[in-house]
Amino acid sequence: MRLTSVEPFWLVKNGILHSYPSLDKNIETDIVIVGAGITGSLIAHQCVADGYKTVIVDKREVCHGSTSATTSMLQYEIDLPLFELIKMIGEKGAVLSYKACFDSIDQLQKISKSIKSTCGFRKKESLYFASRKKDVPWLKKEFEARKKHGFLVKWLETDKIQKKYKLENSHGGILSDQGGSIDAFQLAHDLLHYNHKKGLQIFDKTDVVNIEYRSKDVLIHTEFEKTIKAKKIIFCSGFESTEIIPDKIVNLLSTYAVVGEQKEEYHSHLQNTLFWNTASPYNYMRTTDDNRLLIGGEDEEFVNADKRDALLKMKAEKLKNTMSKLLPHYNFRVDFGWAGTFGETKDGLPYIGKHPKFKNAYFVLGFGGNGITFSVIGMDMVSTMLKGKSHELSEYFKFGR
Repeated sequence: MRLTSVEPFWLVKNGILHSYPSLDKNIETDIVIVGAGITGSLIAHQCVADGYKTVIVDKREVCHGSTSATTSMLQYEIDLPLFELIKMIGEKGAVLSYKACFDSIDQLQKISKSIKSTCGFRKKESLYFASRKKDVPWLKKEFEARKKHGFLVKWLETDKIQKKYKLENSHGGILSDQGGSIDAFQLAHDLLHYNHKKGLQIFDKTDVVNIEYRSKDVLIHTEFEKTIKAKKIIFCSGFESTEIIPDKIVNLLSTYAVVGEQKEEYHSHLQNTLFWNTASPYNYMRTTDDNRLLIGGEDEEFVNADKRDALLKMKAEKLKNTMSKLLPHYNFRVDFGWAGTFGETKDGLPYIGKHPKFKNAYFVLGFGGNGITFSVIGMDMVSTMLKGKSHELSEYFKFGR
């Protein structure tokens, strides 16, 4: 299954930063990670830091799956509003999940700084605005729920949004002081390169064809008739993990994004803020670190990659029109357009932990719009679980919940 259409912006912008060999011999290790994207690179970073002999494999070039297509908006807000998540899973689990996402943005900043990444990490505010008047009552309810549980938020009326951001077609919104943006493709490459020098073994263009889940270890058979014997296996392969998991845990959606031309003038009124709205499906917008505007959305059910990609031209035109309505004084011209596929769960939460049908295996599946922040949370959860301890979020992120 192909994850992205042609020419995702980050891949064109960065090219192949580092390449690694395919597996050409039988090896043994403590931990093997399947999936060398942003999730796998973060989990590998944690495993190496914890002292485990670690191997990571990917059937593509590293970072050429969903990581090359992500828009890399870092938000603590989960796809399901806090007040609705409280109704669904209870106050404790909902608030813990939101606060873990909140903290993960600061953690990601520390990680980026510690490895001297050139991913352009930037802390930003986040504006969640009502695209329709009828959305204002429930959005204000969400504002009150966040304020009640200690999140620093402000309510901005329409006139203030227009004055501060020159943004049209809003009916008020929630301004949060916690958010960020990065180039996830660059960060994943930097993490892999950093840890490769510390002993992480990386094998790309190496497909896994069969896995034996044994009583004390796992034995991975690759396409080149070579094996990896490991004490534990960690799947960081996103929605492709649904090809082996028997449960119906996620709905697959196609999403689209476009990036405008690089501008000489500085977008000072937009540069420090992430934007997303209450439309269904919602639109999201941000600047890039090389002074472009990015807008995404137009989600719809995923059927197959060919059908998804065939819609790209039409979806790109719709996103351009949406941008024109939001910022009518901005001359937006599309430079890149691409599509990707992601998974949406019933509660907006990831699946992180063990599955009863797979011995000696863990999954870190950061579905939804918070894949990167969920992956940072997964670092702490996996580290805790590998030590045989329980994590406070395990109950809410488990399979069969």
